[in-house]
Amino acid sequence: MKTYLVPIDFSEAAINAAELAALLSKQSAVKRIILMNAFYISPYQELLPNPDMFMIREQEIEEEVAERIQGLEKLKIDLSAKVKEGVEIEVVLQRSHLIRAVVNTIASREVDLVILGSIGNTSANAKSLGKHVTGISKASAAPVLIVPPTFIPQPISTAVLASDFLKVKDTFPADALNRMFGDKNVDLLVVNIDAKGRYNFDEPEYTIELAALKDILKGYNASYFNITDRDVIAGVLNFAAANNAQMVVALPHKYSFLQSVLHSSVSRQLAASSVVPVLLLK
Repeated sequence: MKTYLVPIDFSEAAINAAELAALLSKQSAVKRIILMNAFYISPYQELLPNPDMFMIREQEIEEEVAERIQGLEKLKIDLSAKVKEGVEIEVVLQRSHLIRAVVNTIASREVDLVILGSIGNTSANAKSLGKHVTGISKASAAPVLIVPPTFIPQPISTAVLASDFLKVKDTFPADALNRMFGDKNVDLLVVNIDAKGRYNFDEPEYTIELAALKDILKGYNASYFNITDRDVIAGVLNFAAANNAQMVVALPHKYSFLQSVLHSSVSRQLAASSVVPVLLLK
């Protein structure tokens, strides 16, 4: 991983995500951290008054832009003392919608990982996953690391990887996992999700798939477990807490235990329950 992108709306959660990005730089080969703020004013806001007969003037827009850039520069200074030596921190202000700004930056700057707070200034409350998270997670071509505001930035030494041991051969995103953890000394706790009690672990199919998974992860210090909780998310998060994991890794949603992670009800539960960052691989 060479480039992290951290969207900044100056909320506590966003600042916390930036702090984690700085700390993770010491565990990775990252060369650049981009702190980006998106500021969008529609042409109608500039030309027409709002219901309160207030019309935004160009001078006010310029002052707001300058203030935001100043805030990004201050954060850059704060983080410069916390990143690995040699890591470059850039500040960017995009005059566009947040999701479009993120997508464009990922494409133009070859971003490897987006790190963002689970809530922000647009969130209704601390237990709601910010709309920005849902939108970015859907649109991003890069993996997304969602950081709860209560998580205290710390090195990642243990991560829970939630999987389905019977869907390994054709679906496991080995390259994405290696880009994230290949240069880190991280213990992987690989959890099989069996909420419906489908598996007979003596069956050859299971044995073959598990052997294939172990071969894929042979470069890691990996351990393997089984979870049968009907409440899948609670089961995984409880397992992570019991094993002092600092991260939960969700495979691409079309075949992961969080296949409906972007569904609103599940997202709210995830945001409210998780006390550790959740990595959505792509």
